[in-house]
Amino acid sequence: MPVGEHPYRTRLRRKYGVEDELHRYVTALYEMLSGVLGQDKVVLRAGKVGALKMMRSPNLPDRLCALQRLVFEDPTVERVTTRAQQRKAIAEIEETMASLVAQKSVEDEIERRVNAKMNERHHEYVKDLKLETLRESGDPETPATRAKLEELEALSARHLASSALQRLRPQALREIIGQEAAVRALLAKISSPFPQHVILYGPPGVGKTTVARLVLEIAKGRPGTPFAKDAPFVEASGTTLRWDPRETTNPLLGSVHDPIYQGSRREFAESGIPEPKLGLVSRAHGGVLFIDEIGEMDPLLQTRLLKVLEDRKVTFESSYYDENAPNVPAYVKRLFRDGAPADFILIGATTREPEEIDPAIRSRCAEIFFQPLTQSQILTIVHAAIKRLGAKAAPRVAPLIASYTIEGRKAVQIVADAYGQALFRLRPDARHSKTDGSKTMTITEDDVRDVVQTSRLVPHTPVRARATREIGKSFGLGVLHYLGSLIEIEAVAFRATQPGKGIVRFNQTAGSMAKDSVFNATSVLRAIAGIDTGDYDLHINVVGGGNIDGPSAGLAILLALYSAILKQPLPQDVAVTGELSIQGKVRGVGGLVEKLYAARQAGMRMVFIPRENAREADTSLPGLRVVAVDRVDQVLRRLRLHRPSTRRSTERRRKVAARP
Repeated sequence: MPVGEHPYRTRLRRKYGVEDELHRYVTALYEMLSGVLGQDKVVLRAGKVGALKMMRSPNLPDRLCALQRLVFEDPTVERVTTRAQQRKAIAEIEETMASLVAQKSVEDEIERRVNAKMNERHHEYVKDLKLETLRESGDPETPATRAKLEELEALSARHLASSALQRLRPQALREIIGQEAAVRALLAKISSPFPQHVILYGPPGVGKTTVARLVLEIAKGRPGTPFAKDAPFVEASGTTLRWDPRETTNPLLGSVHDPIYQGSRREFAESGIPEPKLGLVSRAHGGVLFIDEIGEMDPLLQTRLLKVLEDRKVTFESSYYDENAPNVPAYVKRLFRDGAPADFILIGATTREPEEIDPAIRSRCAEIFFQPLTQSQILTIVHAAIKRLGAKAAPRVAPLIASYTIEGRKAVQIVADAYGQALFRLRPDARHSKTDGSKTMTITEDDVRDVVQTSRLVPHTPVRARATREIGKSFGLGVLHYLGSLIEIEAVAFRATQPGKGIVRFNQTAGSMAKDSVFNATSVLRAIAGIDTGDYDLHINVVGGGNIDGPSAGLAILLALYSAILKQPLPQDVAVTGELSIQGKVRGVGGLVEKLYAARQAGMRMVFIPRENAREADTSLPGLRVVAVDRVDQVLRRLRLHRPSTRRSTERRRKVAARP
């Protein structure tokens, strides 16, 4: 077999001979060419190159020449007659045919892909046309969406009467009870031409949120105010504002929705553009951002908020942002370049102590303290709430409600619940009567007691002052989150079975500082009265338990021990507060304002306080006498407690010295 000869031709030659072999091979090449180009295209090309007659000729040189003209598209090709020339021509035809087959295969694959893309684009185009048609027609609704719309409209058509708490909420600053000083201070700081950031401290339910909202409305009308008429009041809760370390969402400061992971809008996602989302600080631009319970915010979020307060704007960052991309909208470029405006006044409210708030935020804010409400103020709030409801109340209803809370909001809620109980008591035909309805309805004590029972309320001040005297029982004062409370301390003393080996028992739950106060009290007893507590078994009890977080119960513990050991009764309408030093001095304490309010709430007639706290004392509380002291012996004289005689004290000291 000659070198380079096709095996197919070799088989043909062996089977049919040389002449037939070439005839059949040329015929096979014709069929392959028809398969590559198509029969119609072969006939058209044959007409152009003058090969139609030779194609149909039985003569091999004519057919081979026609095949050459078709493959090479050259009408000038001449016939070849020798076997060598014919084989050479066939080899050239094979080479060109191979290129045609490869080209055809590539074209087919490309055409297949092009058709697939065209079909895909066609479907998208048809879909967009449908959406555009729906938009232009103005009726994008389907039967299902119409049914949903009808259901939503039916729900929106139903209305309940406004809630009682909404109706009873103060609508003007003059309706805020017991916070006149705080309201004036907040007005001065917000309605100024140069308003300040403010933190409001105070117990819950005294009107901090309501005051902040109403103060902004007043500030808008003051001359020189920086607030516009439409200045926003944006309210948020620090308990729901959480720091997301991944920065995928931040409702307070704003965030960036990346096109891949966070799902920005469709037009942004398809173009790979990150979408900035504005936060509450930007929504409050030009107005007030009120954060209730600001002390509950995460420390990292407080730090970020501090940065916004300094810069008065919020900056955005994203690894997907390309400032040179031509398809980025102008507002997105501006947000990434300049940030979002956030020039607002921050008003934070908290029930925590100032020490628990971030010092950096405190340093940039004025601080205003709301006072606890007294019983008389609660009575005023209750009477005003009953009047707003258009109802009447039995004479003892308001004092009964005031005995269960010192929060204005809670008092109003009890009024609303009792109002509902009273309506429920009415005859069915009178509940909806215009003449015998709420206008003539009277809230009774039984209505309030029903509310108390179902809500499981307990008196806010279970211990009340009594105009009697009792041995071994004294009253201290405590405070937690701006709410004062009475600490009832009782003590008993028994002669020890063995002199000098007495024991002291004390509540384990009261805490280590309270125990230190007990030890200080025993030392002072020995110093001022010559009483050796080692001769007694002492038991001191804090009624109700609880941790006394501070040394302010020291003076009360001393009085209880003094009374128990010497059997001298203490007045039960006097409370004391003060840290007791081992030298018999009464040192200053914290939370004095709240403690005095608690004493007044409990009906105490007198409170002994350290002289160091005298300037903090509110002497305007009616019926409460505040006495400042430096030393324990001043308290003993005021309470008419007699110290042991000198002779008895000397004998006791001699006995102690004579012990082995």
